Amino acid sequence: MNSSGETLQHRALKHAALAWAQTNGFPLCALEVRVPRSGYRADVAACGRGPDRRTAVFECKQARADLLKDAHAEDATRRRLAELLARRQTLEDLLATHFPDLRRGEALWPEYDTWDFSRLEHDAYRSVLSELTTVQRQVMRGTKFAKMFRYRCADFLYLVAEDGIFADAEIPAGWGLLVRRGKTLHLARRPADLAAAEPQRLALLECIALAATRAVNRAAGVAFPPGGWTSDELPKT
Repeated sequence: MNSSGETLQHRALKHAALAWAQTNGFPLCALEVRVPRSGYRADVAACGRGPDRRTAVFECKQARADLLKDAHAEDATRRRLAELLARRQTLEDLLATHFPDLRRGEALWPEYDTWDFSRLEHDAYRSVLSELTTVQRQVMRGTKFAKMFRYRCADFLYLVAEDGIFADAEIPAGWGLLVRRGKTLHLARRPADLAAAEPQRLALLECIALAATRAVNRAAGVAFPPGGWTSDELPKT
């Protein structure tokens, strides 16, 4: 594992995806690229050349658990979240009736007062809160694949993984699968052609260029001063 917390296996998958992209029609590519509209950062993003260029995003998963964490079905997760929120409200209404001492007493009129349930030891209520926390985290973090597919973030979306760790049914809808055998990747499932909009392609290409520039700067030891400083104002070392 390197200083950033990335494992050698995950890094190897990223490097394999980088090589595969360049030999399969996507010569412009970079690692750790922000994907416009999605709110996420891709392990690898790539783009073709010329007016008919196409774009691709690659997500690398070294273990089954890594995929399942990100691949929760968004609609089902949000439905469950709504159910839990309704269940919490029902329980709080009942608990407020049975435990009037939990009233905060901060409002002038009782009907506008709030309740402090944080000290209440109630198994059903605690269970709902626990699951609610988990599902809310899934909604925030676990819909990456569904969002990229729905928003057509690139023409092609690829999952990159070690061979034999995923069942076919676990591969996110619309995503292709590249499996690593040795040092090379093999196409195990073709992705859907999402026909990304041209503005999205251009925005992704710009993000690829920015990520590549940052990488070159790091390799060359180029650092920029904080915003607003000029070269004459830099602290003396």
